[in-house]
Amino acid sequence: MEIKSVGIVGAGQMGNGIAHVMAQAGYEVRLNDISQESLDKAVATIRMNLDRQVSREKITAEERDSTLARIRTTMDLPEIAQTDLVIEAATEREEVKDKIFAALVPELKPETILTSNTSSISITRLASRTDRPEKFMGFHFMNPVPVMKLVELIRGIATDKETYDACLKVVQNLDKTAASAEDFPAFIVNRVLIPMINEACYTLYEGVGNVNSIDMALKLGANHPMGPLELADFIGLDTCLAIMNVLHDGLADTKYRPCPLLTKYVEAGWLGRKTKRGFYDYRGEVPVPTR
Repeated sequence: MEIKSVGIVGAGQMGNGIAHVMAQAGYEVRLNDISQESLDKAVATIRMNLDRQVSREKITAEERDSTLARIRTTMDLPEIAQTDLVIEAATEREEVKDKIFAALVPELKPETILTSNTSSISITRLASRTDRPEKFMGFHFMNPVPVMKLVELIRGIATDKETYDACLKVVQNLDKTAASAEDFPAFIVNRVLIPMINEACYTLYEGVGNVNSIDMALKLGANHPMGPLELADFIGLDTCLAIMNVLHDGLADTKYRPCPLLTKYVEAGWLGRKTKRGFYDYRGEVPVPTR
């Protein structure tokens, strides 16, 4: 099937980024969230990022305006159900995703492809709770979506070839690159990345180095653009912990045990940049390490 319209559930950091690139590629976008404030903030973020592209002469003002015109927001979930492709981009909690799919499925067109932007949860298991496991797959964008070129495409056990090919074509239309991943916990990128971040947490927890020394060591010693603790704050410590729990539960290997310090930060509500405190304190003009 030819995909012309895209529905996105969740207007947070990932959802608004996906809406941005989809609309810029010419798709009609319906962006949903349970909060009007979140929707307004998402549109403001998209506008700001498009303005930045205009100022850098990557797009014209006319392209910015036409992109914004292709995005409609709604708090009514069934309004996005008549699109050709639905991407769930809600929080990384399986029970939340299940509730969204339960509400969406009765409203969907028979031919609509249903996908999840999950970064770690089993696609086969999510698909089994819908009426269309053959038209369900993982559609995992990287953050920040407008900048990052990779999209992981994950087939569940029942995903058919037509669904995969349709999603692959969308990725190509976005001028991004698809990596095909098998349906194992955390797929490819986070299977490698998040345990590295967890090990950095252990390095801090055990007193091997402080926040500054750990991040500096990886930036200068491994040529990483961001240190692992800085990156954890950018991703969100709650998301990092959720992925580690999926790995630990799904693979039953102690090497994936979440670091107690990571758990403690999440319990404190220190989730990184989005709460202005994590491994760094962002409440001042310059981020300051918290340990």
